[in-house]
Amino acid sequence: MAQPNVVFLLTDQWRLQALGYAGNSQVQTPNIDRLAGESVNFRNATSGYSVCCPWRASFLTGQYPLTHGVIVNDVPISSEPVGLGDAFKAAGYDTAFIGKWHVDGHGRSNYIPPERRLGFETFQALECTHDYNQSAYYDGDDPKQRVWDGYDVFAQTAAAQRYLAARAGGQPFLLVISWGPPHNPYETAPQAYRDMYDPQDIELRPNVPEDMAQEARQWLAGYYAHCSAIDKSAGDILATLDELDLADNTVLVFASDHGDMLGSQGMTRKQKPYDESIRVPFLLRYPAAYGRQAREVAHCLNAHDIMPTLLGVCGLPIPSSVEGRDCSPALRGESVESDAALLACFHPFGEWSRPVGGREYRGIRTERYTYCRTLGGPWLLYDNDADPWQLDNLANRPEVTALQAELETLLQRELDALGDEFLDGMSYINKWGYPLDDTGTVPFRW
Repeated sequence: MAQPNVVFLLTDQWRLQALGYAGNSQVQTPNIDRLAGESVNFRNATSGYSVCCPWRASFLTGQYPLTHGVIVNDVPISSEPVGLGDAFKAAGYDTAFIGKWHVDGHGRSNYIPPERRLGFETFQALECTHDYNQSAYYDGDDPKQRVWDGYDVFAQTAAAQRYLAARAGGQPFLLVISWGPPHNPYETAPQAYRDMYDPQDIELRPNVPEDMAQEARQWLAGYYAHCSAIDKSAGDILATLDELDLADNTVLVFASDHGDMLGSQGMTRKQKPYDESIRVPFLLRYPAAYGRQAREVAHCLNAHDIMPTLLGVCGLPIPSSVEGRDCSPALRGESVESDAALLACFHPFGEWSRPVGGREYRGIRTERYTYCRTLGGPWLLYDNDADPWQLDNLANRPEVTALQAELETLLQRELDALGDEFLDGMSYINKWGYPLDDTGTVPFRW
């Protein structure tokens, strides 16, 4: 069989709990649900650094944030990695990236030169925007800024379809489509998708406090509208792969960088170690010749594991600069040491800065437990089987002394493997010389 193509569908801030195949009966995601019925589902896929730039830099380099240096948003990669695009290009692949980049750190609207694209040749992207209906981008090496036509998810999908049509029958390719929604603002999906959801009909998770309920229903109605719009585009990509006879030789992935609290625990957005923030979808559909069937694997896939796993699936060499685990043997039924995903917040900033309760933490998410500690000691311990809404914090209770010690040992193993000494956030800020504003946040420029 020829070298498989790879199409990676990446969304921003789409939590696992907002998908039909994952048990949500309210959100309408028929195309992604159908994909799940043909895919390997990493049921313990985890956003270990649940905020945009650190996760994306790890996805694109296979490195832990303390290696690549992107520990907060809007700072550049400080290591010299072999990027995801570089690794595939070295193996003879054509490489393309369309959509939201968000690892450049030189201004959210500025042109990104070829040497900072991590090996992607076709490049229709912008660092970051949340204006999905007036969304700018740069096309290749032209420094003139352009604007996607209409809702950017649909326009970026059309660009991806054109790319696929041009590559059919040619050399193998890696295509990453990086959509900006369902990241807030929630109310900006096309009207037809907003009309699908009435806030008054939205059912909330039991861990949303009553005083946030009305607002959370408004958020979720808009959030689900974005989800359904993306689902339509995912269906368009699936259809295009079929029409071009590419589906039978393409590895197709659907994933998200992190989740969104959306009122759970009385919180918003991400960066927290709760399941709404850290549990994400990761579906991988094999080429037809490998055999397709819906099945689950229990391995704890984290951001820096994705690059080596994709290379492993395609039978390509993994660069020595990569720190993540290759989980592809698990897809063949082989053993992979991956019984915990490391959770980390390196510096409280942005929407979760110290003035609003932010803190450094390190933790782990296993199949059953969440355990986190701060610089002051154990902070959270949840039995997620007995307490799926994470309402009963067991940390430091006498009856869990042995369990807490076991989880602490597992956490320390993960930290030691990556050389993470768990220092205070300012130690890392000072190491790379990142500036802070008066809120304790690294400022960004549009």
